[in-house]
Amino acid sequence: MERSSSNRGVYLALARMILAHPTLWRDALSSAWAFRAKDWYRRPPLLALPPASYLRWRMETAYGDADVVPPPEDFGRYLRWARRMRKLARRR
Repeated sequence: MERSSSNRGVYLALARMILAHPTLWRDALSSAWAFRAKDWYRRPPLLALPPASYLRWRMETAYGDADVVPPPEDFGRYLRWARRMRKLARRR
């Protein structure tokens, strides 16, 4: 795993993973929408991204380091898991 002092590294790694596995783009968009910041449309850059503090917290709890950039296979694993969970939730 590499380190990044900003969330940009995480977003770039995620983009590279989606380019390498285009079948996951829909899952990535769905997850991004679920974690979007409240009132994201009122602040530049007008992207539905999670708050930086949330992303740092998730990296800290998952990897023990808020500045880590997870390996691409972790992104793919998470997106596939989230898809299965959404499918199960719809069945109920």
